[in-house]
Amino acid sequence: MKDPAKIAYGKIKLGFILLSSGMFKETFDTLNSVKVKLLPDSVKKEYYFLTARTYYDLADFDKDDYYARLYNKRAGAYVDSAVRLCDPKSFEYTYYAGLKQLKAGDLKSAIAKLQYLINHQQLSYHQYAITASTLSDIYIQHNNPDSAVTLLIKASMADIKSSTKEAAAMLNLAQLLDKKGNTQDAYIFIKHAMDDAMYYGARQRKVQVSAILPVVAGARILYEQEQKRALIFYSSLLTLLSVTIIVFAIIIYKQLKRIKAADKLVVEANTNLLHTIDKLNEAEKIKEEYIGYYLNIISDYMNKLEKFKCSIEQRLTTKRFDDIKILVGNINLKKEREELFINFDKAFLKLFPNFVHEFNALFPAEHQIKLLPNQLLNTDLRIFALIRLGISDTDKVARILEYSLSTIYNYRTRIKNKSNDPDGFEAAIMGIKAI
Repeated sequence: MKDPAKIAYGKIKLGFILLSSGMFKETFDTLNSVKVKLLPDSVKKEYYFLTARTYYDLADFDKDDYYARLYNKRAGAYVDSAVRLCDPKSFEYTYYAGLKQLKAGDLKSAIAKLQYLINHQQLSYHQYAITASTLSDIYIQHNNPDSAVTLLIKASMADIKSSTKEAAAMLNLAQLLDKKGNTQDAYIFIKHAMDDAMYYGARQRKVQVSAILPVVAGARILYEQEQKRALIFYSSLLTLLSVTIIVFAIIIYKQLKRIKAADKLVVEANTNLLHTIDKLNEAEKIKEEYIGYYLNIISDYMNKLEKFKCSIEQRLTTKRFDDIKILVGNINLKKEREELFINFDKAFLKLFPNFVHEFNALFPAEHQIKLLPNQLLNTDLRIFALIRLGISDTDKVARILEYSLSTIYNYRTRIKNKSNDPDGFEAAIMGIKAI
């Protein structure tokens, strides 16, 4: 328990803890109490490196023109003592030699040594983090922040992998990102650095983080406020746009509804117009057909009257009055009427050749009309043929067919009641198409 070498080694480890906690005076007091002569070279080397680091950290903490320079000079002397005890191929030898050159301002030589370590040495996570973080300081001095950020990201990852809480990489990374305007990521890293400092209890790290944390947090708050204002603006704009779209949608819907109604009216008007045109065409055909028909009838009767007149005149001249009486008695009105109806039937069926078939289709089989051989139309069909021609007045139909008004009325009622649809029967008759 009273081994001086072990006691000295314990003090060195205590000094490392005190230094990591930012307790510089206590670190120097502890290291000054170590009897260096009693230490083996391996421990003595560690003592010199720790003392050098203490002076370097104190110089970084002060950052003034007088004491910082003095502390860096003293640290360099301890580095010289340490590297003399190191294997020239070891990590410590190359790293601390490069660190001394960095502090002395020989950046080119420092970069060469640190790059050599990263590219050619198998480093532990902790060694890689220290080397990358130190090299990033050189790139910062050379105004090459992008390379510095890359190295600090790798150093921070190595610190996390090695579970190192006392590290400056995360803090330096946050500072660089904040300068580049990346406040979002800077805030994340500075928070992580503060958490590490609080966990480890490193006072100088707390001071360093506390110096930048309000700045980064303020920038983050401003950024979030800007984002909030932008969100409110775009939300308002989107709401206004949505309302505008809804208003236009309602207007368009109403317009489409009106257009649809107008289209419906146009379609109905076109349908009615086509129906009217069909009726006019049909009426024109009927008119042409029946004008010709009645002209022929009148012509025939005029010829008959002419012959009858000549016969009467001859008999009056010869005073054959009995022959005149016989001639008048030979006039057969019934036959003439039948011929008139036959001619009417022919003319009608010429216009409506499917009339009988379509007429019968309106009745059940037992009430369909069966015509006699050589019979074109019968009285039932003739009544509704006249109706189809537009002569719907019962009195007119009765006079044309030489029946009483009541007889025609009874015919119409009886036939209609036998049909499949009595209420729509006459409309169906009017729907029978002419050719």
